[in-house]
Amino acid sequence: MKVEDFDYHLPEELIAQTPLPDRTASRLLVVDRKTGALADTYFHKIIDYFVPGDVLVLNDTKVLPARIYGTKIDTGANIEVLLLKDRGTHWEALVRPARRVKRGTVLDFRGLFRGEVLAKEEEGLCRIRFHYVGIFLSLLEKLGEMPLPPYIHESLRDQDRYQTVYARELGSAAAPTAGLHFDEALLAKIQTKGITIVYVTLHIGLGTFRSVSVENVEEHRMHSEHYTLSETAALVLNQAKQEGRRIIAVGTTSARTLEAVYHKYGKFREANEETSIFIYPGHEFRAVDALITNFHLPKSTLVMLVSAFYTREGILAAYRHAIEKKYRFFSFGDAMFLK
Repeated sequence: MKVEDFDYHLPEELIAQTPLPDRTASRLLVVDRKTGALADTYFHKIIDYFVPGDVLVLNDTKVLPARIYGTKIDTGANIEVLLLKDRGTHWEALVRPARRVKRGTVLDFRGLFRGEVLAKEEEGLCRIRFHYVGIFLSLLEKLGEMPLPPYIHESLRDQDRYQTVYARELGSAAAPTAGLHFDEALLAKIQTKGITIVYVTLHIGLGTFRSVSVENVEEHRMHSEHYTLSETAALVLNQAKQEGRRIIAVGTTSARTLEAVYHKYGKFREANEETSIFIYPGHEFRAVDALITNFHLPKSTLVMLVSAFYTREGILAAYRHAIEKKYRFFSFGDAMFLK
């Protein structure tokens, strides 16, 4: 299976640069996986496609102000660091330009703290130990910026718009963007209709958004990401599965979490661990029955995941429809419901 098989042409003007004033005003493309039928609507009407007894699974990760700018103490060269994962004794991070750092390089971050490069790996990935006084996350709040994707060129006036309204577990390097379409009022209506909401946590790191550099899909390797599934959530999900009720994942990160647990244990159970699950066509979905997701980058692992949930041909046809109808794409763009 070739990575090129998941390519498509997207006009640049369809890349959403800013979020809409109303989260739920995004457009929604509903895809019937049984018939292939496509329906154009708006996200606030997604509740019409839910039935009492459905279980909606949300990823409650919260985005760190993970992009920080520093200088090399020996040369004063500017360095950008994107924090990916807290390993306790050090952080995994992406460094740009990577050629300017090596093992032993010391970076200064506006005098608030320093970072020492412990190791340098592929594609700009580094291990950095930070030296500071006080609470590191508090220092990040002063210095760090929201790590908006590189295809977004507009500044974000309200930083909270790159957080879901239910974000609470700090530790992600990117937002679970399918969840950005929900507001408190819509979530309340969903629960009133008899839909159960449960939360999982997957802290998004390099595994989700790194580019695929190999030619053959099967050769790609995902970096691990940390996830948590509570005992309470597992009980709700297992009961829904036993009773034949739909489990609807909000976003590819929720889907990966659920599939990782179910494939590993044969059921839902409490877990607090790492996953490097890579979902592409041929994967048998055992946990997820329906999926809410945004429109993803060409040749990305996320396009491969949604193609596995439906079909590659079906997804590319839906994308062509969305382009023709001028949907907005990527993080601040519109949504799909694969039912």
